[in-house]
Amino acid sequence: MGADRRLEELGGSGLGEVDEPAFSGLAERHRRELHVHCYRMLGSFEDAEDTVQETFLRAWRRRETFEGRSTFRAWLYRIATNACLDLLAKRRPEPATGGEVLWLQPYPDRLLDELPAGEADEPEAVAVARETVELAYLVAVQHLAPRPRAVLILRDVLGWPAKDVAEILGDSVNSVNSALQRARAGMREHLPAERQDWTGGEEDAETREVVRRYTEASVATDVSRLAALLADDVRCSMPPTPGLYIGRDAVVNDWIESGFEGMQHLRAVQTSVNRQPAVAFYQRREREGAYLPLTIDVLRVTGGAITEITTFHDDQFPRLGLPERLPADSTE
Repeated sequence: MGADRRLEELGGSGLGEVDEPAFSGLAERHRRELHVHCYRMLGSFEDAEDTVQETFLRAWRRRETFEGRSTFRAWLYRIATNACLDLLAKRRPEPATGGEVLWLQPYPDRLLDELPAGEADEPEAVAVARETVELAYLVAVQHLAPRPRAVLILRDVLGWPAKDVAEILGDSVNSVNSALQRARAGMREHLPAERQDWTGGEEDAETREVVRRYTEASVATDVSRLAALLADDVRCSMPPTPGLYIGRDAVVNDWIESGFEGMQHLRAVQTSVNRQPAVAFYQRREREGAYLPLTIDVLRVTGGAITEITTFHDDQFPRLGLPERLPADSTE
């Protein structure tokens, strides 16, 4: 960390004296946290990767503008936030609507484990860090217009003062405070009731039992047993495929109509994604003599019932660190 401290002590002139390899080394220390920040802003793992690369490119090109008034880390966050806003302005002029976020992608827990500890000893900080990467939060925040979204994440997730956020966005403090109130109101409208206040609860024994029963019933393609695990107001989606099903009957009917009951030769691997329990499913392919990736269900369990199922396609398996195949004799 000595080079980083020296850089911040030297200010703008010091940054101008750093060569590109040294600069890249300093920036890389912040890659994971910047990636998660961009992921919260964009909802897409791939877009977040592209935006972090753009952030580092902009930072190198504009290194002379670093004046040492803030930390190098804060300076990178400023560039990253504005890079996200630029991308949103070009690709998604309107926020998500109707409860669907078709560009939503999962985030591997193994990569979240790379985040710096920060204030991990403080229970409130742990709760915020955990619950603001859950899919329910990601979906809700995507319904906000880009600038209020940025204000909410910078203020409520990162805990930045309104003055610093105003400087990042080129707004007044009053404008930032107003945007924050609108964003919080929008989040209350789209967040599930039990996520209105962050609790930071770890996965408990009841949740693990629900996930176990869900896994077994799914492998057996037993719709009746699955239906018994669902909350009345369960929500089910499969981005990027359009379609949001709300309510037990709607979800079960979709399963039946899609031919789920007729599926055979399934295996499952329990894992976790976005700090939520998840189940990856594989189906036996006779030609390959193995079980190959099918889908992965990310679950939200509340009060002993499944309240949300977000299903992702098999193209997400490699990123999530899941096996490419299971042997034909696997009993996982």
